[in-house]
Formats: sequence, structure tokens, C-alpha cells
Amino acid sequence: QVRLMESGGGSVETGGSLRLSCTVPKYISNTCEMNWYRQAAGKRREWVSSISTDGATTYADSVKGRFTISKDKAKDTVDLQMNSLKPEDTAMYSCQTSRLCTACNNGVCLTDTYSGQGTQVTVSS
Repeated sequence: QVRLMESGGGSVETGGSLRLSCTVPKYISNTCEMNWYRQAAGKRREWVSSISTDGATTYADSVKGRFTISKDKAKDTVDLQMNSLKPEDTAMYSCQTSRLCTACNNGVCLTDTYSGQGTQVTVSS
């Protein structure tokens, strides 16, 4: 099973910035839409942002204008730049492909919803 890996979380004060990275094999990010989700303690998981295979980006209204999703082809990562952070951004952030995406590597194709364990972001007031 292929697992994605998030990094870059931490604790910052209100107004601060963090850059999250999701390490994704290129054969997956070239084929599947990539998404960032977050889940605050005691709340439902919330979609944050997506980037399509051709680079089109979308954002939840709550983060629009503050967060930027991008792909770093050299590092094989999907990044989430988070600026002007607010206490309500505090959550576990995780990356995930589109549901049941088929990705092929060296002729071997697997269908899965690829995801990682998450990275914690804490914003203090």
C-alpha cells in the first residue's frame, strides 16, 4: 500500500505562516487530483484545497486568499502555503488523492484513495 507523507506542521501565532508538504510519488500526482483536508478536534473533516493534474486550483471559502496549493515537481511534493493563520485554522492537516484513483507505475496499476497520516497545525491567539 502506498502511503503519502505530510510534513511541515507546527505551532505558530495568529498571523503567522506555515508551509505544509505532502510527499507523493510522481506517478500518483501526475494522474490523480490532490487534496488537502483538515480536521479540528471534535469536528468533522473539512476539505481545504485541491489541485488538478493540469494545475487548476480550488479553495474552501474559509482559506481563499490566505492559502496556496502547488506542486513541486523537483521534490515530488504537493505543498500548502498557509499565510495569515488564525486560531480556527488549528487542525490536523492531511493530503489525499481523489477517491479511488488508478495510478500506474512501471506497468503495475493500483486503484486506491491514497492518503497520509497528517501533520498537526496549531495557531495560538
